[in-house]
Amino acid sequence: MEPSEIVVGLDIGTTKIVAIVGRRNEFGKIEILGMGKSESFGVARGVVQNIDKTVESIRTAVAEAENKSGVDIKVVNVGIAGQHIKSVQHRGIKTRASVDEEIAQKDIDALIDDMFRLVMQPGEEIIHVLPQEYIIDSEQGIKNPIGMSGIRLEANFHIITGQIAAARNIYKCVHKAGLEVAELMLEPLASAEAVLSDEEKEAGVVLVDIGGGTTDVAIFQDGIIRHTAVIPFGGNVITEDIKEGCTIIKSQAELLKIKFGSALASENQENEIVSIPGLRGRPHKEISVKNLSAIIQARMEEIIEHVYYEIKNSGYEKKLIAGIVITGGGAQLKHVPQLVEYITGMDTRIGYPNEHLAKGSEEITSPMFATSVGLIMKGFETLDKQNKKNIATASTSTIKGHSEEKKTSGFFDKLKSFFDEDTAQQ
Repeated sequence: MEPSEIVVGLDIGTTKIVAIVGRRNEFGKIEILGMGKSESFGVARGVVQNIDKTVESIRTAVAEAENKSGVDIKVVNVGIAGQHIKSVQHRGIKTRASVDEEIAQKDIDALIDDMFRLVMQPGEEIIHVLPQEYIIDSEQGIKNPIGMSGIRLEANFHIITGQIAAARNIYKCVHKAGLEVAELMLEPLASAEAVLSDEEKEAGVVLVDIGGGTTDVAIFQDGIIRHTAVIPFGGNVITEDIKEGCTIIKSQAELLKIKFGSALASENQENEIVSIPGLRGRPHKEISVKNLSAIIQARMEEIIEHVYYEIKNSGYEKKLIAGIVITGGGAQLKHVPQLVEYITGMDTRIGYPNEHLAKGSEEITSPMFATSVGLIMKGFETLDKQNKKNIATASTSTIKGHSEEKKTSGFFDKLKSFFDEDTAQQ
């Protein structure tokens, strides 16, 4: 790994857009060279709703990251989220010609390519195809079938789909900001990379990323992703509730939530009062901190109930030894882990992305930057895969694992070709 290789993660969120420039040091840790952050005006619930405003916010964040890092940013790894993201389980089958010939990478690639050809709902496309386990001649639970013999090769896949229009709009915004997309990936997968350990993924864990517009859920068990879901509620809904409940403006509601907010009303004293300046000479408004927490608790309970429904729906509720890990901006609210434990009865901790960061990156250790750090880590993972592939091609040996670089019919290729045609026409 050359130290000169630099990866940029671009998290296009509902409340903020973050660009982080990272490099891997000699110990394999990520060194943050610079970070740019801007308010997100054109995104609602993880989906782009105003192209020009989003482009402006991306440019602001990238310019700030360039100034701090001294790096000219051209290529970025972008996250995709939003309530249009769905996941399905599917089984693929391939009957091979000969039992004597060993199962090779090309057989796995053919199975994965087949999954990309599945017919989806109109306007939906497959974003990720994630193999769960392989079955050879009815022998189940095989993790890596390369080198084995068998006629009937089957695999269970976890397929993540999204609206092509939503992805195209993200792509368009990044392009208009003068950048190129290296990879488009699901945000909960990126966050999981940053805050979960391999032991947790093995034992069974739920990642809950509470963002501004959406709450992303990813369930891992036996080291494999088993279930993903996007809940269309996040921190912004809590702010709206405070605004309505306390009859104050949005900026004041946001400040109240951050400074005095708690997810458990019972933890606050009856006599704690916050005074808010009135508008244009109007009298001050006094708000009880206990009432504020009661408003927050009601909405947080609803979000957690949705998460718990997804956990039960996945069928893995009893197999999640490592419990729940909460990350994202919403994880910074006081007493959230206690409320989650109370509702679900599962062990809960806050996920910080500091484990993979080199020293001197203190400002990035907040849970709100988990997705951005994860996007950088995923970027390095892709670089490693490409380097291995180049070495393997040179030595003509097979690559173990899944070569997802060969997605001829993939979502990403369709987007790329669409934009290449668009550029050619101009």
